[in-house]
Amino acid sequence: MELESTEIAAQVYETLKNINLAISRLQNRSVGITSANDYLTSPTGMEKLDAACMVLIALGESVKTLDKLTEKKLLPTYPSVDWKGVMGVRDVIAHHYFEVDPDAVFDIIKNDLDPLKKAIDFFMEQLFPKMKEIVKDNVNPKH
Repeated sequence: MELESTEIAAQVYETLKNINLAISRLQNRSVGITSANDYLTSPTGMEKLDAACMVLIALGESVKTLDKLTEKKLLPTYPSVDWKGVMGVRDVIAHHYFEVDPDAVFDIIKNDLDPLKKAIDFFMEQLFPKMKEIVKDNVNPKH
């Protein structure tokens, strides 16, 4: 898939980076959460649930942005991820916050983030193959 312009490419790249950042935040901040009940048994757990919901909203919104920027052509190239589901979670949390199911949030974090990260990494490699070399060269300059 080719992107229309360098401006669109830059926006797609930033959006993909933001999605990866959201995934990392969700995974790192859920360390120690072993069941949905962990969200409900303490004020700290409730804060983690609230934070996870906010990041899931941002993640879903970023996926919507990515779909729009790529004119709905990119996401279908990786059909093993339920993209409508990713975007739908954002809508459910944002519009029905008091009905959020902690079991569903726990399940998403434990089971759906790794496949989503693989998809985002795949898109990065497909759309920006030289970026990995540029980043690596800037981190480890050859001189």
